[in-house]
This record gives sequence, structure tokens and C-alpha cells, in this order.
Amino acid sequence: MKFLSDEDKQGLIGAETLAPTPLPTQMVSSDEFAPVPQTRKQAEAEARLYALAESIAPKLKLSRRRFFETAAGMAAGFVALNETFGAVFDASRAEAQTPEMADARAAALADQFIMDMHTHFLRDDTRLLGFVRMREAVGRTGWNPDLGGEQTIEHLKFANYRREIFLDSDTKVALISSAPSDIPEDWFLTNEQMAHARTRVNEEAGSRRLLTHAIFTPGAPGWLDHLDASLALAPDSVKGYTVGDNTHKETARYPWRMDDEATTYPGYERMRAAGVRNVCVHKGLWPAALDARFPHLAPYADVRDVAKAAKDWPQLNFIIYHSAYRLGDPAAALAAFERTGRLDWVSDLADIPAQHGVSNVYADLGQIFAQTLIAEPRVCAAILGILIKGLGADHVCWGTDAVWTGAPQWQIEGLRRLEIPQDMQEAHGFAPLGGADGEVKRMILGANNARLYGWSEEDQNAWRADRLTTEKAARREAGLGRSNLRYGFAAPSASAAA
Repeated sequence: MKFLSDEDKQGLIGAETLAPTPLPTQMVSSDEFAPVPQTRKQAEAEARLYALAESIAPKLKLSRRRFFETAAGMAAGFVALNETFGAVFDASRAEAQTPEMADARAAALADQFIMDMHTHFLRDDTRLLGFVRMREAVGRTGWNPDLGGEQTIEHLKFANYRREIFLDSDTKVALISSAPSDIPEDWFLTNEQMAHARTRVNEEAGSRRLLTHAIFTPGAPGWLDHLDASLALAPDSVKGYTVGDNTHKETARYPWRMDDEATTYPGYERMRAAGVRNVCVHKGLWPAALDARFPHLAPYADVRDVAKAAKDWPQLNFIIYHSAYRLGDPAAALAAFERTGRLDWVSDLADIPAQHGVSNVYADLGQIFAQTLIAEPRVCAAILGILIKGLGADHVCWGTDAVWTGAPQWQIEGLRRLEIPQDMQEAHGFAPLGGADGEVKRMILGANNARLYGWSEEDQNAWRADRLTTEKAARREAGLGRSNLRYGFAAPSASAAA
């Protein structure tokens, strides 16, 4: 991996070496971007969470680790965030202290339709081993006994993905994605491998549980021929990275624009002809520091090329991954929002329908929901408020970027519990998000993706009687809980080293 220097790598740890709390207490990244170190407030929330666990778990005759695997432990995580950042989440100490209350709430929401259109695992022959080697090295020092065993590259592959997504969360349907590289061996998954995974999961389940992208790479040698071959695999949607090779940024040779009539538009025509209407495009996750580091890619990372493409291609839906969130210091992002009412690139994305008269631009929440939720919940609330106000609640789509952040259940719980603070609603004209099973959250968690991907009511209920549901019920009956592990990079924190 060339994005991170040797010095960068020496300053990071594998995220699986962090303690398995019900939700992360610092940023976890894939190898697509560098993690921001744990903030002072995140460290405070972590300390509050451990204090809660130490006071509650013994009374329940549970170990701390086992408590963190329960619904009450999940509630404790959001209580800790509330007590650190201010009340943003629907969570109480009573729920954290009363397993029956927490279990009843979880059971009432367990059948909610969750359609996660942004998930990942790595190919069996992956060469992206740098952070796994770091994780193994740290694990051998033995400073984190909570892990219960050495972590390996297998945790980033198919079998663990299947468990984390379908058995250890309320996710009903997922889409497997990938990331391209100018080095063929360094694609997360090839398009053929994604199609194979879709067939395997759906045959094992006895219903449609997994959808797939086909990755497209405008401007790369032979890209249209590769696109034709990929479309022959009948992908459910396509995905591209306008910065090109996001894994090896310093050597990326083929960045592209969404509105390039000569290069990209012929690809859109082939997608349309093949009946693929959903075009997913990675944008954002590009801190300002990268502008100077990768000046040849910086002009391609924002959303200035979205509007014209959307206007020229009304037959297609353009789903902007990560909602183009710039990423960076969460405190600075909150300060900027409170000063201007805007967030870099997210607000630009949300402005497009009103400014350009289009209705085919959508926002995906993958990675940015996870990172802002734990780093600065008011920024997370602002993102939702901005997107819903500009694009509409029916144009905001659920994605988690799991398994990098482990099982996606904590993110699902985060949206279920999140509310835009009253002062923010009044100052910026944001509508409330409403209850966990209210209209807005049901749209975001599943209904919007179901509409985009043409899923009928029957499709949305097929999971209820399939083999994955039976397997999940057996795991619950056996008392098996989530691992609460995360996968990827993290910056070491003072609490982790203590």
C-alpha cells in the first residue's frame, strides 16, 4: 500500500487490537484513507463507557466483554456519547442497567428492513497485508487480553464478512463493493469475484440477500471493453472512483470526471443500454492536507462534476458515496458548521437539486456516518439535516462501509437513536428525524435503496423464512453475541496503551 508511508505505518495499529466496545471510541479506517487520532472527547466517552460497564456488568453477573455484546451494553455506548457530547441519542441509563428493557427494544426493531448498499471484504489472494501484519505484531505483545486470540487476514475475507453482516446485525440485504487499482492484483475484489460472492450467498440463503457492484474505470486502458465484460455479469449497479487508484494515490494515473463527455459518457450509454440505472461514485474522504500531497488528484475529489452529469443523464441515478464529506478534524468541522451553516462538499452536494433542477442525485452515508457519529455527533446530525433539507429524505441512502468498522449493528443503532438537536433544527430549518421506526429512518435504512434497486414488497420480506434467518436464530439461541471487533487502521490512543 503506497498511500501511507513507512513512517505513517509505524504510527498506526490494527483496529482489531482495540478493545471490543459496543461501538468504536475512535476512528477506524480502511486502507483508502488515514485515520484521525482519538480526540479528547472520544477518550472521555471511552472512559465513561468503561465506568458504566464496571458499575453494571458485575450486578448482572457478566464480564465486561460479555456485557458489551448485549443490547444493554449497546445502550451504554450511546449513554456515554450523550454524557460526553450532549444529548443527541435516544438512550438512557435505565436501559443500560436493565437488560429486559434493552432486549425488548432490540426485539421490537429486529425485523426492520435494513438494506446496506455499501459493504466490503477482501479477495482471498489479496496483497493488501500491511495493516494485518501490524495487527499481528501488536497482538503478539499481549497488551490487549480482551481480544481472545490472534487476528489474521481471514477476518477481512468472505466468511467473517458473512457473519458480521448477516448474522451479527439487523441487516437484511447488502451490496458487496470494491475499490479499483492501477495494479490489477490490488483491487479489493474483481467484478467476477463480487458476482461469485453474490451467487454463493444467495444460493446458501435461499433468497436474495447480496447484491453487487461492477467497478468501472474511465480512461484506463481498455476500460470500455472491461465495462462490457462486467455488465455481462448483470451487476445491480456500478461504482467508480473519480480519483482513480484510491489505494495507491501517489501513482494514480487515471483520474476522471463524471461530466467528461468524451471519456465517461460512452460508459454511461453502455450502462443505460444494459439496464443498469444506478451509478455509484466515490467522492470525499479527502482531508484538506491531501490537496498538497496529491495535487494531481485533488481537483477530482469534490462534487463540481456531479450536476452536469446528472442533468445530461436523467435516465441514470447518481449515488454519491460518502456524501462527499471532506473529512478532517471533527471539532473544526463543527466550528465551521456553527459559523457558516455548511459542511465542506456535503453542502455543495445538497445544493445541486435546487441549483440545477435535477432529481437523480442521491447521498450515501457509508463511512461518514460511522466516523462523525463517534467523533462529533452534532456533525453527524448536521450531515443528516443538510442532506435531507437539500436532497430530500427519500434521496439519502444507507451504507456502512462494513466490515472495516466491524458488524454494522452499532451504526444501525446510531441512526435509530439519533435526533437532530432542537437548537440545530431551529437555527437551520432542519426537520426532526423522528423515531427509530418512523418514516424518515425507515426510508433511509431501507426503503430508499429498495426503490432504487427495484425491490418489491415481496422481495423485502423474502429473508424472513430463508436459511440465513434460521442460522441467525440458532446463533442467538446458543448465546453467541457480536465480536465487536473492527478491521483496518487506527491511531494508537493513550487509553489503548495503558
